[in-house]
Amino acid sequence: MPLASIPSPSQGVWYLGVIPIRAYALCIVLGVVVAVWLSERRWVARGGQKGTIIDIAVPAVIFGLIGGRLYHVITDWQTYFGPRAIKEPYQALFIWEGGLGIWGAIALGGVGVWWAVRRRGISMSAVADTVAPGIAFAQAIGRWGNWFNQELYGGPTTLPWGLEIDVDHGGEPGVLYHPTFLYESLWDIALGFVLILAGRRFALRNGRLFALYVAGYTLGRFWIEGLRIDPVGGVDHAVTFLGLRLNQWTSIVLFVGALVYLWLTRNKDAEEIVLPESALADPALSESEEPVDPVHESGQADPGSSDDAPDDSDPPVAETSEADVTSEKNAR
Repeated sequence: MPLASIPSPSQGVWYLGVIPIRAYALCIVLGVVVAVWLSERRWVARGGQKGTIIDIAVPAVIFGLIGGRLYHVITDWQTYFGPRAIKEPYQALFIWEGGLGIWGAIALGGVGVWWAVRRRGISMSAVADTVAPGIAFAQAIGRWGNWFNQELYGGPTTLPWGLEIDVDHGGEPGVLYHPTFLYESLWDIALGFVLILAGRRFALRNGRLFALYVAGYTLGRFWIEGLRIDPVGGVDHAVTFLGLRLNQWTSIVLFVGALVYLWLTRNKDAEEIVLPESALADPALSESEEPVDPVHESGQADPGSSDDAPDDSDPPVAETSEADVTSEKNAR
């Protein structure tokens, strides 16, 4: 047995009376909260209204959970259907037991975002660029749910950060496995910060920052997916084609698509709507939602800004009385 390793949690669910509290669900919820909080700040800094991202997040999360589960069931259908199934078909609905596909979540979650932005009259690309770093951080947090569930780990390794897996979850005594959940979590954290810095440095707009997120995530996912084994009931249920797993093929297609989009839009500078017409027409809303310079998010004052109070160095403005006006007329 190696001298160093990463232990797996002894349990991933606790009970509050008869109500199960699952660590997997808590990780997903925490990831969503962090993503919404960060995206809301970024949206207001961009000049948008407060509360916009929170409103959009409701349909996006609902659609995203459905899409993520559908993607998982479709790409891992042998777990629930067919002669090798080790679960009942109705258990495909048990989302709380784990099993969400990120691309299904983004695809169907994007439908929820599209529906919400159309109702508000704002640009889809502006929202996508705003939420991209938050999605990366949410994925980093959500991956820890796989650790609690002891699932989606990699092949055997002798590295000192190898992961211990219980026999009940497909592990073998004395064998350590690649902690792919940790690899992806660290990759996503780094990606989130890269997106924030790249957005400020290069002013990536019109969907280009989101495309950079797709390219960055798929690059790491292709590598991590190659390390993974998905033993369920002693059988690897991952769908493969021409020696690559389905998620690796998905990563290749999306990576190429993201690069093509970045190339085609390299000179694009179209105007993006972040405030709906109703807000622009209402002076009260426009004044209350004064945009914050995204470059100065640290709270430091903008060197080029000035207070509303008049500068003492300005010369006084002479006041003209009614008597002066009368005398001037008589002089004429």
